[in-house]
Amino acid sequence: MKTIEIHCKDGAARTGRLLTDHGSIETPVFMPVGTQGTVKAMTHRQLEELGVGMILSNAYHLYLRPGDELIRKLGGLHRFSGWDGAILTDSGGYQIFSLGVLREIKEDGVLFQSHIDGSRHFLTPEKMIRVQENIGADIAMCLDECVSYPSTFEYTSDSVELTTRWARRCLNARSGGPQKLFGIIQGGFYPDLRLRSAEDILALDFDGFAIGGLSVGEPKNLMWEMVDTVIGLMPADKPRYMMGIGLPEDLLEGVKRGIDMFDCIIPTRFARNGGLFTWDGRINIKNARFTDDEGPIEEGCPCYTCRTFSRAYLRHLVVSHELTSFYLNTIHNVYFYMEFMRKIRHAVSTGTFGRFYHDFKKRYEGGESDDRYSVCNG
Repeated sequence: MKTIEIHCKDGAARTGRLLTDHGSIETPVFMPVGTQGTVKAMTHRQLEELGVGMILSNAYHLYLRPGDELIRKLGGLHRFSGWDGAILTDSGGYQIFSLGVLREIKEDGVLFQSHIDGSRHFLTPEKMIRVQENIGADIAMCLDECVSYPSTFEYTSDSVELTTRWARRCLNARSGGPQKLFGIIQGGFYPDLRLRSAEDILALDFDGFAIGGLSVGEPKNLMWEMVDTVIGLMPADKPRYMMGIGLPEDLLEGVKRGIDMFDCIIPTRFARNGGLFTWDGRINIKNARFTDDEGPIEEGCPCYTCRTFSRAYLRHLVVSHELTSFYLNTIHNVYFYMEFMRKIRHAVSTGTFGRFYHDFKKRYEGGESDDRYSVCNG
């Protein structure tokens, strides 16, 4: 069964529809991260009003709390949480990678210690498929190993082989339901290992394919070199997903290369720390220059926050550690991201993506940037 319909192309950039059991999602799409089944500081109704059709949740975290069996018993994550849109679940490969000394990778799976209560768990590819089926995600991801940067060629090579073996086991573990399953291309930061991983994973019968293991501390030019190494091999008739990437300028670069799907904690995490996105660049609302600024975050922005509150008031909320700031700032950032993706899709569909790409970069890169907020995966 087809997972994506491609509608328009402008160079390598493309628009289409991702087909799920909970609606068709216009692509390219950005998925806000709802690790625990909720996007922090947002209700599902607010997400829908902002134009969000798909979120990412994390199977690893939901397995630990409240438990995938409980979620299954209560009707799956859609019913449990009240979210009617599409859900993609990450199997937890990145989270396992980030545990460091708290985990041990074996051929059969990963032995790790819970960050919540110290309990020990052993996750296998088969178990993570079962967990994601219990959760009821529209799209599940294979269990994979995300190597650190830097990692040796020898370790990364062994990791690529392990990820491929796990991918085959994930495919064999499926129960045959409607859930889609994506394979993940790894390979660290060695082009030949990226190519080997791509050739092995793309040969398997997945519903879509992801590029994983990026945005883990590497230089930006190296990240794009890895994408460019494999993107031309990825089939045109299946979704292409770049995992954990979320700065606006990076979304633009990804779309330019033909990527369909993105996720990241950036818009919501930045919001909770006073980082706000505008078409003229990113601002830190905690900056003293906004103390008596009566203007909105962005002139002309129709989001509730910009229509209602001044920069001065929003700064006051953040520096006073008021929880309301999480809510108001997140509304604006999520709206900005949804509008940004809408404009990208329009530009591709009208054959003007090249001009949009140039104009956006020229305007956006002239704005303020606070590099303290540089971590995307989480």
